[in-house]
Amino acid sequence: MNLQQLIIRENDQFIALNKPAGMLSIPDRMQTAVSLKDLLLKKYGQIFTVHRLDRDTSGVIVFAKNEASHKHLSAQFEERNTVKIYNGLVHGNPIHDEQLIDSPIAEHPAANGTMVVYKKGKPSQTLYKTLERFGAFSWMSFRIFTGRTHQIRVHMKHAGHPIVCDELYGNGQPFLLSSIKKKFKLSQNELEERPIVARLALHASRLEFTDMNGDVVVLEAEPPKDLRAALQQLRKWGK
Repeated sequence: MNLQQLIIRENDQFIALNKPAGMLSIPDRMQTAVSLKDLLLKKYGQIFTVHRLDRDTSGVIVFAKNEASHKHLSAQFEERNTVKIYNGLVHGNPIHDEQLIDSPIAEHPAANGTMVVYKKGKPSQTLYKTLERFGAFSWMSFRIFTGRTHQIRVHMKHAGHPIVCDELYGNGQPFLLSSIKKKFKLSQNELEERPIVARLALHASRLEFTDMNGDVVVLEAEPPKDLRAALQQLRKWGK
């Protein structure tokens, strides 16, 4: 992987990258695959984790380059002084154009690695906006005011509109053109249909924070090719 192609912005304080879907942000316990942090450590010698994205979520992620920057940035995340915006494709058509989901989240008591809305859980807030409606699917933006594990995924399941291709909180089915195009036919050379989106349809599109100089930093990454292709087809056939 060409690390240079992923860099959104870099200075002596931090490095921000557009993480590909399917790549770990930081090493997992079993060291199942090379993570983004592993690559950064190899290049820079030292690097500090500020936050993370789920493996199948693409988009903006920032790492600190030194201890002072790490402390400064981590404090903003902990004190909820950052702006974190995501985009995602969900099943169905939300009733509201905009709604704040204010529902506590806790670890599932039986299913390891999953979370659930639970009244005695940790406070969790997600503001969603419905950007485009396509009948069976909707293109959304999400601003999270808290940073709970799988927060957007859990809240959207709770709202009845799970993220497309979410194996934990939805049906896990990929997004196929045949699901929106009525007279879909395979090409002569294909035995089965290729999914347009075959991973969690969630992307970290925007991150805002203040650097150590007091300047507001705005980092953006457009949705990757698979999500753009899905939107293109939905705009053509989904309505």
